[in-house]
Amino acid sequence: MKIHEKLPGVLGRGQIYPDGSKSNNTVYNATGAGIVSKIIRKEKGGSEISITDPSDGRQVVDIIPPGPELLVSEGESIKFDQPLTSNPNVGGFGQGDAEIVLQDPLRVQGLLFFLASVILAQIFLVLKKKQFEKVQLAEMNF
Repeated sequence: MKIHEKLPGVLGRGQIYPDGSKSNNTVYNATGAGIVSKIIRKEKGGSEISITDPSDGRQVVDIIPPGPELLVSEGESIKFDQPLTSNPNVGGFGQGDAEIVLQDPLRVQGLLFFLASVILAQIFLVLKKKQFEKVQLAEMNF
């Protein structure tokens, strides 16, 4: 007998580390408004997104750890708090489809039969011991 089951993948969704930085299991939003001037992909994964505000030329750098998928590209105009990455908690991220194979019903019934026979054997052994003790007491009283 098989049961189709969704196996959970990533637990602890959207956590924040003790130093205040987000985990890689959350949405990263822009910390400033403007135009994406540069996206640097790091060799160990992750990226740095430079956002330049056209009005005052101020530049903000957002660091994205490895894992989340970027939604923005260079030259794109973005608003403050606009998502830079996709939400990894939507659409089954980290989940796998699997079939759980349950035990064959005959094996389960066999196990139950075996356990019942062991319990009955133990009960009969206790009863036999009690009977043997009674016989010993009766033999001693002659």
